[in-house]
Amino acid sequence: MGARGPVPKRSTERRRRNKDGGEPVSAASAPGTAEWPEPDAGWHAIARDWYCSLSTSGQAQFYEPSDVATARYVAEAMSRNLAAGRFSAQLFAAVSSAMTELLTTEGARRRVRIELEREPVGQETPAGVTAIAHYRAALGA
Repeated sequence: MGARGPVPKRSTERRRRNKDGGEPVSAASAPGTAEWPEPDAGWHAIARDWYCSLSTSGQAQFYEPSDVATARYVAEAMSRNLAAGRFSAQLFAAVSSAMTELLTTEGARRRVRIELEREPVGQETPAGVTAIAHYRAALGA
């Protein structure tokens, strides 16, 4: 796993570069090739949503089948903790640690020097112009 301590800044936010740690791995946010089994129908809704979100997250392209199996196990533990009558802080800590190892947070990805880049959304036509075109079409003008 990556370094301990505060979350490093993104490479574009850093000013000093006197420490040679190598360049971060930059990757486009695209789903990986590992096969994702369907979530268990008996899981808690939060665990099911978390598990499903992993398959479409940018870091999924780095996942191997063993990572997917780990994600299923973590979702099962998460579901059991959420459905239990008494919430276990110790189980929550273990689930949170496993989620970090799966690089599910920005901080975890920065620590291992992975930066996901998002594609710019809709720069061709300003939103105001599009809305006016739809209004005109609706009025028949």
